Amino acid sequence: MSKINKKKHSPGGLLLLILLGLASFGLLLAFLLRGKNVALFNPKGLIAQAQLDLMLLTIIVLLVIALPTLFLVFFIAWKYRESNQKTIHHSGTRHSKLLDLSMWSIPTAFMLVLAVIMWSATHRLVPQKTIAADAKPIRIQVVSMRWKWLFIYPDYNIATVNFVQVPLDTPVQFDLTADEAPMSSFWIPNLGGQLYSMTGHVNRLNLIADTPGDYPGSSAEINGAGFSGMKFTARASNMDDFYRWVQEVKQSPEVLDTATYDGVLEPSENNSVAVYSAYTKGLYDRVLTKYAGSHTQRPAIYEAKH
Repeated sequence: MSKINKKKHSPGGLLLLILLGLASFGLLLAFLLRGKNVALFNPKGLIAQAQLDLMLLTIIVLLVIALPTLFLVFFIAWKYRESNQKTIHHSGTRHSKLLDLSMWSIPTAFMLVLAVIMWSATHRLVPQKTIAADAKPIRIQVVSMRWKWLFIYPDYNIATVNFVQVPLDTPVQFDLTADEAPMSSFWIPNLGGQLYSMTGHVNRLNLIADTPGDYPGSSAEINGAGFSGMKFTARASNMDDFYRWVQEVKQSPEVLDTATYDGVLEPSENNSVAVYSAYTKGLYDRVLTKYAGSHTQRPAIYEAKH
């Protein structure tokens, strides 16, 4: 084999080409996504930031073991290729116990590191855990329907469809359930991870926003014909703007009484925003008890605690 061919197939040159390709792809991706809201990598709250940090740390740990492994795979394949006459492979060589030990102990050690990281993070970021903050938490009761989101503010006696506004630096307790709808996945990726809403159950998701803005919310799981349009806007604002918005909603002529609720409950797609200045007392509790006989859980206890 000529010197030119040897140089052409050298591992150093191949590695350089791979690194240049990855760098070019990274620059192209950064250019295409410039100014875009890539929600998973654009945290606007404490929980979302902690989840992003966890993802990045996990990726780093995995790359520490994956990159050397991939390099060795290609290096060994190149070194012991059939055309390489300088390297002799003795097929009858006995196995090395030290090599076997290292092959198992190294990935095991990394697995234990990841286990420790994930164990602590799972308990620290459990969705039901109350977020410590100076401000008093606000409650928002969420009902997923086909294919829209209903938000009820029990502390302000207002309700909205496909729009939710929260004050900055204030913990928000989203109490999720569903009505005449398949299981849906409530998700505001800029603020934190998703949690499921199911009929007859209450799932609590605690989030907090620290940057003002409008953030996209959606169902993160396919749940029927109107899935693609089951979206809402989550607006984070300062406390004054939040109270001003509450007062504006209270001026709405629309009231979410029983008849109006039944109309909202009808399946519909790509629904626009709607606001209600008041709603029938005990509405959320009736949605829960409606399915009390179909599950072992007794959701009415939830409302009694509040």
